[in-house]
Amino acid sequence: MSDRSTGAVGAALVPDAPTPPTTEAAPAADTPGCAQPPQPAPLAPGARFFPSLAAVYRAQLSRARVARIPLLFVATFQSVGIMILMRGVVDGGSEARAVVAGSSVLVVAFVALNLLAQYFGQLRAGGGLDHYATLPVPPASVVLGAAAAYASFTLPGTLVTAVFGCLLFGLPMSGLWILAAVVPLAGAALAGLGAALGLLAPRQELATLAGQLGMSAALLLGVLPPERMPDVIVWARDLLPSTYGVEAFARTFEASPDWAAVVFDLGVCAAVGVLSLTVATWAYRRAAVR
Repeated sequence: MSDRSTGAVGAALVPDAPTPPTTEAAPAADTPGCAQPPQPAPLAPGARFFPSLAAVYRAQLSRARVARIPLLFVATFQSVGIMILMRGVVDGGSEARAVVAGSSVLVVAFVALNLLAQYFGQLRAGGGLDHYATLPVPPASVVLGAAAAYASFTLPGTLVTAVFGCLLFGLPMSGLWILAAVVPLAGAALAGLGAALGLLAPRQELATLAGQLGMSAALLLGVLPPERMPDVIVWARDLLPSTYGVEAFARTFEASPDWAAVVFDLGVCAAVGVLSLTVATWAYRRAAVR
């Protein structure tokens, strides 16, 4: 037998050698050192209205606390001085009730209308709205928080003015509790108006002028007795939001107050407050995006 035949028979009898396992290619994603595509970070939930309102209110309250004593002194001294001047002209009756009620609400107008118009005018001119625009808070909470902080200082001055007026003109003090409703409702209406004037004015000087004119209108149309005014002035008086707060407060000095009329006047103040604060919120959005 030849060597070739022997080799062929041996190859047939010997089993096949195991073949080495084939290594499959690993996925590209599992390869070490391969960069992963960046994933967008989840956004934080939007801030809720009432917590944002409380935060803005506390911040504005601490800021305005520095000027609290001068603010109360100026607003109260102005209203008390007006009542002393009117004492030589008015003796009593409905005219005395109008003077005391108008002078008391004038404290609210001085702060909520005049000073708030100046504040928002200055905030817009100095670029302060850019700071609030970057905060994740609703625009309404900024307007309401600032308005509520400024209006919070009016209640002590209003109460002092009302007590002094009652003593000066001999009016009863049993109805002074109505100030707990008159001050916030009239303050909301006037604060919304003041904020809208400050945000809509193209220049800071015009915002200051608008606030001064608004306070002068509240002084002339709210303190002076309507019986001595011409009809045109009386119609203009009905357009002023603070008039209804004055009327509601003045009715409580009567021997038998018309509580239905008091509730109606307070309801008008509340409706005007909602409308004016809505306009102020729109004006804030408009000024913040420019």
